[in-house]
Amino acid sequence: MSTPKPAAKPHFLRIRDYILDGIKQRTFAPGAKIPPEVELARQFGVSRMTVNKAIRDLAEAGVLLRYAGDGTYVAERKAESPLLDVNNIAEEVALRGHAYRAQVLFARAEPASEEVALRLGIAAGATVFHSLIVHHEDDSPIQIEDRYVNPQWAPDYLAQAFEQETPNAYLMRTCPLTDVEHTVEAVLPGADEQQLLALALPEPCLRVLRRTWSGKHLVSFARLLHPGSKYKLRSQTRVRKT
Repeated sequence: MSTPKPAAKPHFLRIRDYILDGIKQRTFAPGAKIPPEVELARQFGVSRMTVNKAIRDLAEAGVLLRYAGDGTYVAERKAESPLLDVNNIAEEVALRGHAYRAQVLFARAEPASEEVALRLGIAAGATVFHSLIVHHEDDSPIQIEDRYVNPQWAPDYLAQAFEQETPNAYLMRTCPLTDVEHTVEAVLPGADEQQLLALALPEPCLRVLRRTWSGKHLVSFARLLHPGSKYKLRSQTRVRKT
């Protein structure tokens, strides 16, 4: 019996990888304009719709910037996340064509402080799971994730290898997200945070306070700290005409 051939990669993924490789090799440098959709469609022998999907995915990941009537450009090297969505940071980094690494400082059970208890809707002193992780992009720290989880809804949280799978990915797999609450504020990092983010001097940071629910269950509360010089948050909303 002959060995089955591996399935061919979808055309839009081939185009996406071509653009990402071009960015890695600096064929497409930050701020440079990439070839028009018509040219890419002709180069790969596909429809413009297929090219558009590849470019749209990269634009949503913050890799490309699209300007109506002008074209599509490579975004400057500054990590970006959608403000209103809850994405896996490892996948975001991979979509930008960069290497991801997680530095797990600890994952442990501890009594909930009054603030954490209030955020999670539990009694102060009740047991919570607490993890502290620094996420890196090409060995540059881009986020400190300080997360608290209600053990009742994710009892195996501490048994996970968060170097291989992010807390976000694990929780999305075991406690499917239904609701999210975001608060964003500009702050100066503390001395420990400055060191973890490899900042030579204190600089303004973006702090996202995020609570997530699975159905009626409030599963997680996280403080996500990003260095302002390396990160930006993006939001896009369609305005309904009245």
